[in-house]
Amino acid sequence: MPVHLKGNMVISFKGFLTEEKNLHLEHLEDEVLNSGIVGTRGAINFLQSLRDMLAGNAKSSVNVTVKWDGAPAIFAGINPENSQFFVGTKGVFNKNAKINYSHDDIDRNHPNIGLNQKLKVAFTELSKLGIKEVIQGDMMFTKDDLKKETIDGKQYITFQPNTIVYAIPMESAAKILSSSMGIVFHTTYSGRTMEDMSASFNVNLRGLSKNSGVWFSDADYKDTSGTINFNKSETTTITGILSDAGKTFRKIDSNLLGMLSQDEELKILIKTYNNTKVRAGEKITNTKMHTAGLIAYVYDKKKKEVDKVKRAQNKEIKQQNMDRLMKYFRSNASKLVKIFDMQNLLVDAKNMIVKKLEGARGVADTFIKTPKGYKATNVEGFVAIDQVGKAVKLVDRLEFSQNNFNAAKAWDK
Repeated sequence: MPVHLKGNMVISFKGFLTEEKNLHLEHLEDEVLNSGIVGTRGAINFLQSLRDMLAGNAKSSVNVTVKWDGAPAIFAGINPENSQFFVGTKGVFNKNAKINYSHDDIDRNHPNIGLNQKLKVAFTELSKLGIKEVIQGDMMFTKDDLKKETIDGKQYITFQPNTIVYAIPMESAAKILSSSMGIVFHTTYSGRTMEDMSASFNVNLRGLSKNSGVWFSDADYKDTSGTINFNKSETTTITGILSDAGKTFRKIDSNLLGMLSQDEELKILIKTYNNTKVRAGEKITNTKMHTAGLIAYVYDKKKKEVDKVKRAQNKEIKQQNMDRLMKYFRSNASKLVKIFDMQNLLVDAKNMIVKKLEGARGVADTFIKTPKGYKATNVEGFVAIDQVGKAVKLVDRLEFSQNNFNAAKAWDK
């Protein structure tokens, strides 16, 4: 995917970015919890490469795509096991896969009326594109979702697939108005069987047939203004943040990080507690208080689980697990503070990069629907992919994720 920077500089990494499955991307700062020392070092490296890219260094080793806030996720193409065209959702790679080769299959596998109708339109229209592989995209609209609206005195065609309202200026909306659906493709899959497929974070749309029934695009990040670069002061600031991250990294207990990365319950508890702050729109500023809050949160949560159990043997098992967790969190409180310090620094650097990338103009204006009307917002975020195909989300969580936690999914109403 080409990332266009100042002048004629182009960075491209198509062709060798692969991962097992693109079903769930993690936030960059959560790599500290997910993969311990390796994940923390990788997160710092991601940010350093993105800084270099935005500072005008053509040798940057990270690729960037735009996250579109579409729903549902659509998988379509040719099943290599039987050479038949199909559409489906994330279940297409399961052992008991829900793969749809017809409208009858969709009725059987997806009775929910909203998703059912979306998949039927996708099956009808995407089958005309001549897709030869398996590709994944985010559905943006079907015809019934399109609305003519005036926002801040400007006429738009709008659609809201999920949280963000996308608004296409009326003068640019002819292709959308004539189509039956819209989709943004971002991932290609390859392999001899569905279950064994691997993902590549790029899509070559040039080989697809033209079909007026489908408005489609890729997720490539494009800076059409040619001005999305860090200036000298910004480069100095983010370099200072990354330097502090490196110093903090050296102070973190590697054994603690290793234990965290291997214990799913510990990770989920920390992530869930962190997400309560995101939902509340609260930036974590005092990491000692945050750690104390985490310990209190875990205690209350696990105490309720113990109290709910009636059978003595099961209650004892729950109590032993609670005791294990409380001992872990209390004895490692000061070390957890350093982990949250590290995450904060990663978030600060990430948000500088996200804000800079958001300066590029896209094909649509973006808004959030509020009780008082439309409020301008930025795109959902971005995806950064390194040379070996590792991908992470770059999202300003206090802006987008807070809205996303509290918003109804338009396609599932």
